[in-house]
Amino acid sequence: MEITFDELIDSYLATNVGTVKNFLSKALSAHLADNITALYADGLLLSAGTGNDLLVKHDKRIRSDKIYWLDRIHNNVYENDFFDLMDRFVKHLNSTCYTGITGYEFHYTLYEKGSFYKRHLDNFKQNGTRAFSMIMYLNNEVDGGALRIYQGNASQDITPNAGKSVFFKSNELEHEVLVTHLPRMSITGWLKIAG
Repeated sequence: MEITFDELIDSYLATNVGTVKNFLSKALSAHLADNITALYADGLLLSAGTGNDLLVKHDKRIRSDKIYWLDRIHNNVYENDFFDLMDRFVKHLNSTCYTGITGYEFHYTLYEKGSFYKRHLDNFKQNGTRAFSMIMYLNNEVDGGALRIYQGNASQDITPNAGKSVFFKSNELEHEVLVTHLPRMSITGWLKIAG
C-alpha cells in the first residue's frame, strides 16, 4: 500500500493536486457504495450545508449533495476498514512529509442526478485545522459530476471513478463539483492539524 501512498503524495508534490487510482480496493469501494445506497434508502443521508457546526447554511443554489458522517462508533466493518487504511496513510504521510496531521473527519457524499457544489474552499475562516482535503470515489458508472479544481487561471477536471483518490491543500485550491447526470458517490473529508 505504501507504493500507492507514495504515488498520491508524489503527484501532489508535482502538481498541487494528488491523484491515484485504486487507493480504495474494488471490493472496499463496492462495500462502501452499498453502505451509501442502504443509508439513502433508509432516509439517513442529510442535506449538506456550508459553514461550521455553529453556523450552517442550507442553500441548494450553492450545494445540493447529501451526506452522512463516518464514525468508528457505527462499528461497520467496511467503514472501520476505511479508517484503518486512513490511519496507515496518515502515519506514512507524517513520517515521510512531516505534515503533523493529528486527526481526520470523513463523510459519505451522494450527489443525486442534477446535483452540484459551486466553487469554494474547504477551510473555515475562524478555524484553520483542515490541512488537506481528500476524496475517494465509489462510482463504477460516471456521467458528469467531475471535480473541477482551480489553480490561477487554469482548471483541471477529475472524473469520479471508483477507487480513485484526490488529495490537495484545503486552504489553497478552490474547487467545485459539476452537475452530475447519474448518482455520484464518494467519501469526502479532511486531514487535520491541531488548532
